[in-house]
Amino acid sequence: MTIHEIREQYLEFFKKQQHALIASASLLPENDPTTLFTGSGMQPIVPYLLGEPHPEGVRLVNSQKCFRSKDIGEVGNNRHTTFFEMLGNWSLGDYFKQEQIPWVFEFLVDEIGLDPNKLFVTVFRGNDKLNIPRDTESVEVWKKVFKDKGIDAVDVDFAERDGMQEGRIFYYDETKNWWSRSGTPANMPEGEPGGPDSEIFWDFGEQHDFHKSSEFANDECHVNCDCGRFLEIGNSVFMEYVKTDGGFEPLPKKNVDFGGGLERIAAAKADDPDMFNIDVFTSAPSSLEQIEELSGKKYGENEEDIKHFRVMLDHVRAATFLIGDGALPSNKDQGYFVRRLIRRAVRHGSQMGIQGKFCHKISGSIISIYKESYPELNEKREKIVNAITNEEIKFLNTLTKGEMEFEKMIEKSGRITGNDAFILYSTYGFPLELTEEMALEKGQKVDRETFEKEFKQHQELSRAGSTKKFAGGLADHSDLTVRLHTATHMLHQALRRVLGDHVVQRGSNITPKRLRFDFSHTEKMTDEQKQEVEQIVNANIEMNLPVSYEMMSLEQAKEIGAIGVFEDKYAQLGGKIKVYFIGDEAKGESYSKEVCGGPHVEQTGDLGTFRIKKEESVGAGIRRIKAILE
Repeated sequence: MTIHEIREQYLEFFKKQQHALIASASLLPENDPTTLFTGSGMQPIVPYLLGEPHPEGVRLVNSQKCFRSKDIGEVGNNRHTTFFEMLGNWSLGDYFKQEQIPWVFEFLVDEIGLDPNKLFVTVFRGNDKLNIPRDTESVEVWKKVFKDKGIDAVDVDFAERDGMQEGRIFYYDETKNWWSRSGTPANMPEGEPGGPDSEIFWDFGEQHDFHKSSEFANDECHVNCDCGRFLEIGNSVFMEYVKTDGGFEPLPKKNVDFGGGLERIAAAKADDPDMFNIDVFTSAPSSLEQIEELSGKKYGENEEDIKHFRVMLDHVRAATFLIGDGALPSNKDQGYFVRRLIRRAVRHGSQMGIQGKFCHKISGSIISIYKESYPELNEKREKIVNAITNEEIKFLNTLTKGEMEFEKMIEKSGRITGNDAFILYSTYGFPLELTEEMALEKGQKVDRETFEKEFKQHQELSRAGSTKKFAGGLADHSDLTVRLHTATHMLHQALRRVLGDHVVQRGSNITPKRLRFDFSHTEKMTDEQKQEVEQIVNANIEMNLPVSYEMMSLEQAKEIGAIGVFEDKYAQLGGKIKVYFIGDEAKGESYSKEVCGGPHVEQTGDLGTFRIKKEESVGAGIRRIKAILE
């Protein structure tokens, strides 16, 4: 099965269980200062898991695009990718374990045909000190669904110490089978919700000999072992507790949050432990075959080249989707990671002997593979390919300059220090691995400890705004942040009035202290234009306009002139979207009409005084405004 077939069957299966189909959110989260990227399927759903009513009801399903920057260094093994899709279904105070577990099992076994004998699950062991019981309820449901397939599912404890013990259901502690935004139960503050989870693993079998040949060979193999034999393909989170001053109490409404890795499920379906053999990399037009043709090498023939193939395949796919969602290569924020992805891909291609630019060709193949599921990629093909091509050209020049500087350093001191390596990296964009390889050819070894110390300091500066890493998906819904969110809509409309209708939102980030708004415009704004924008926003704040929303179809939103992102595949299939109005739409007096999930203030008079603090360029044709409310 292709991932497209698996995705569609999953969505259709849960639609039959009365789940509303919702669209994938952008990879660039709006109004969430805690993270740069959408890194999980539940991240955009957190406000609804915490009690805000969802306009589509209490049962939801989708496939969410995800990107995890922290996994860049992990790419190269058989199962890690930075970009992936997460299949998700949610119950917002509706069904619970008795329904969720059988549904997921039915989908995996009966719908797409996974062998139940190769499925293993984990559950929460419980914690007596915290008065949180063992999750025997999930165990009993799992035993029943396995028994219906003729499998006696034995539950065992301490597999991490004693191994498999012929078990199928395994208890683990809160470091493995508990979810909250704050991590383990001990770290949760009062009022924080959380609960046990139950993970599903696919067994690729002992015949691959992963464990014996791995660094874990001296330990017992178990389902949570990192040797590669077992692959986690899904996880059901049961949010059923709240932490109080007296311990943990049951929540009045219990939620379910399931996340299943689409690519991982496809690898399980193929029973192939190498995720880079799934169809999105190997089907025509094949990005993997393109690399083979460019390099003159075959994937899998040479162990040293396997990592190069995987990095190029993953990084170009991730960059393609990120650029498609508006993140252009740069030295800041999301653009920093897009640039890093492309440059790493170019370097690995160079190490395989590929000459000149090539990533744009791989990107074109990826767009063609995904164009039915994500038509916006095809619509933005020229923009995506051009951005990747331009970055390739820049870095190819960087490689040449870096090599020259490297030779100067060697000639001057006879060696390459950790500081030298960092200068090559930070000043010339020269990757450490390439510096190490070139140094090795000269009989030198780079001091990694010094480099990493310098790099860590640089990283903290370069990723300003992303140091408060996403810890479960909470978007900041404080009063000031909500006010700034509403002000962003008013700013957007004012910019269109002053600069023209070509102005389109290209990104947004809001903290309790300021708003940041990226928009399409080619020229620096004049002082007069900025003053005019401020005056328009403040005039409409003083009018104390009402703020409201309506649920409507995509066609209706376009018909009334609402602005926003309309590449909403599921809305095109008949779903509803939320349009916020600033002003009285019934009287034809709307100041702003914009597609948005909320939340917002009820009256513009609650905002205060709007002030633009800075206007600057952040890329070709993209300007940025930072503003505050006083």
